[in-house]
Amino acid sequence: MPHIVVKWYKGRTEEEKKEFAQKILEEATRITGRGAEHFSVAIEDYEPSEWMETVYKPEIMDKEETLYIKPGYGPLSEKE
Repeated sequence: MPHIVVKWYKGRTEEEKKEFAQKILEEATRITGRGAEHFSVAIEDYEPSEWMETVYKPEIMDKEETLYIKPGYGPLSEKE
């Protein structure tokens, strides 16, 4: 079933990560009507210096057709 992966800059506490994951889970179950047992949520931390090459290009630019919300920064924000 759904496995949700959040990728963001390093620097958040474990408590912040747990709270964020819990809120995602709550909304996912509310929207889909499925129980929490159907979901998993992972959080991956990245250094800001590695973001564009490690995440933006392979996960955002190269998979643009799967994006439902495009980022407001970087090359995709300049497209019309």
